[in-house]
Amino acid sequence: MAAVTPKGERRRYALVSAAAELLCEGGFDAVRHRAVAQRADLPLASTTYYFSSLHELIASAVEHIGMLEVAQLRARIAGLSRRRRSAETTADMLVELLVDEDSDAQGIDQLISRYERYMACARQPALRDIQRRILHQRSDAVVEVVERSGRVTRMEMAYDLVCMVDGAVMAALVDDRVGPRAAARAAVIDVIDMLAPLDQRAVSA
Repeated sequence: MAAVTPKGERRRYALVSAAAELLCEGGFDAVRHRAVAQRADLPLASTTYYFSSLHELIASAVEHIGMLEVAQLRARIAGLSRRRRSAETTADMLVELLVDEDSDAQGIDQLISRYERYMACARQPALRDIQRRILHQRSDAVVEVVERSGRVTRMEMAYDLVCMVDGAVMAALVDDRVGPRAAARAAVIDVIDMLAPLDQRAVSA
C-alpha cells in the first residue's frame, strides 16, 4: 500500500530504476539498500518502506530491465515492413534484434551483464520465473519478425532460435576470436530455413 499515492509511485519507480542501473553495472552484489537509495537520491529508509526485502527490490529490478528490453524489441519491430527476405537477411534482422549491443567495450560489458543475470536468476526460483517470461516475450518477437519476412515458424521453433543466439553469444564472449554478432549470425543462418522456412503460400502467390 505504500506506493499507492502518486508520490509513492514515483519514489518506488525511482528505487526500481536505480536498482536496475546498479544491477546492469555491477551485478547482483552491487544492489544494496544504501547504494540504491543513494542512486535514487532518496533516504535510506525508503528502500525498506517500499520493499519488504532486498530480494523483492532485486526481483522488481530484474523485471524492470526485462520490460525495457521487450519494449525496445517491440519498437524495432513496429517499423519493420512485410516482405519476403532471404535466409541471410532474416538472420541479420534477428541478430540485430536479439544482440542489440555494439561491439565496443561498453557494448560487450552490457552483454556480459545480461548473461550474468540469466545465470544468477537460474539459481533463484522467483527470479527464474521472471526471466522465463522475458525469454518467452523475446520468442514472441522472433515469431513476428519471421512472419513479417515471409516465413513461418512455431513458438517452440522461435524459442530454439532465441536459445541458439544466446548460446552463440555466450560462447563468443569466452572465445573472442569471433564477435558475438558474427557468432550469432553464423548459428542462425545454419538453421533458419529449417526452423523458419519460407511461407510456401507467399511463394506461390
